[in-house]
Amino acid sequence: MSESHLKVLTYNIHKGFSPANRRFVLHKIRNALIAIDADVLCLQEIQGEHQGHEIHVSNWPDCPQPDFLAKDAWPEFAYAQNTTYSAGHHGNAILSKFPLISWENINVSPYRWASRSLLHGIVHMVGKDTQVHIICIHFGLFGRERQRQIAKLCARIDNHVPHDAPLIVAGDFNDWGGVAERFFYQHLDLQEAYYHLHGHRARTFPAWLPVLAMDRIYYRGLQPLSCERLVHAPWSHLSDHAPLMAVFQL
Repeated sequence: MSESHLKVLTYNIHKGFSPANRRFVLHKIRNALIAIDADVLCLQEIQGEHQGHEIHVSNWPDCPQPDFLAKDAWPEFAYAQNTTYSAGHHGNAILSKFPLISWENINVSPYRWASRSLLHGIVHMVGKDTQVHIICIHFGLFGRERQRQIAKLCARIDNHVPHDAPLIVAGDFNDWGGVAERFFYQHLDLQEAYYHLHGHRARTFPAWLPVLAMDRIYYRGLQPLSCERLVHAPWSHLSDHAPLMAVFQL
């Protein structure tokens, strides 16, 4: 990839399990991600710890999933738990081939039982001497909950991201109705990469027969060159979501 290009992939990995939790496929997910060779990964539902699975699931890695996926491929990563339970926790992660100079996790959930957060990192692209803001999100299932999360995301960007700084907002929006779109465009001047290039939103859920547009890659201050939905094998047999991948010109 050219120093002036940035390849970004967003993926809800379903804690490393195949649809309906039939098989543990984290090793296959890692192989597929390495083959794609994206510069930055925005991952949702990545398992930080699960004491039961560590004992009972064969091939469970001997380190947390963020460490396992990042090893030898993405030297910089940040993991932030957003759901905690007695056996462990899972959350969002940003994996980067470029230096991740800072990151912060912001709780945006109104409910204790369904914690959600925004993981905001800043990636330094050394060759271009450019800082790119990356926000990895996983929004809630209910409309009223998402409205509050959209408001908090807008406030975060207004207060912490200069308007002339390159910005990527990617993740699982659970926004199949497209309500968030007008807020992002009107208030934040964000555009969605797949919609901009193809004229419609990418259907990414469920992965084996995608009918709902759940996953998005929004941008500001960059130029999208391509954006594709990865729905063919092996992706259709891994998580219950299909990944989205976009390439941007700085």
